[in-house]
Amino acid sequence: MSARLGKLTWLWLSILVIALDQATKHYFEANFSLYQKLDVIPGYFAWTLAYNTGAAFSFLADHSGWQRWLFAAIALGVSAVLVVWMKRLKPEETWLAVALALVLGGALGNLYDRVVLGHVVDFILVHWQNRWYFPAFNVADSAITIGAVMLALDMFRSSKTGETVNE
Repeated sequence: MSARLGKLTWLWLSILVIALDQATKHYFEANFSLYQKLDVIPGYFAWTLAYNTGAAFSFLADHSGWQRWLFAAIALGVSAVLVVWMKRLKPEETWLAVALALVLGGALGNLYDRVVLGHVVDFILVHWQNRWYFPAFNVADSAITIGAVMLALDMFRSSKTGETVNE
């Protein structure tokens, strides 16, 4: 059975990302009011509760709501592509499988928010003093970012023949 599933066995990592993402979002929604800020490392890092109706960095958040379904459709399409990609991986392509599983888990975590809540729940706030603020983000966004960086590194780790070098 495990040989037939191949690298789809890494879907457990996607499920873990979704569970952790949803649990943390639920915690912050239950314990914070909108835009409430709690400094963890004053001047650098805080918890907050924010809603994002757009995409990354609140892209298109100021529109009338059509973007909710556009981004949901994109997330579904990307998720399907990721599952097919994972299924076709060779047994030694563990690095790539982990990267894809992280991106998939993050995409599905945010997709749930978008479809069920109408917005994505964000709660991590990184900033520099009170001068510069990075847009608030969440566990799903972090998993997507880590997975994307791993995908980029995998491209650079490839040999000149086009074969992927994996650990």
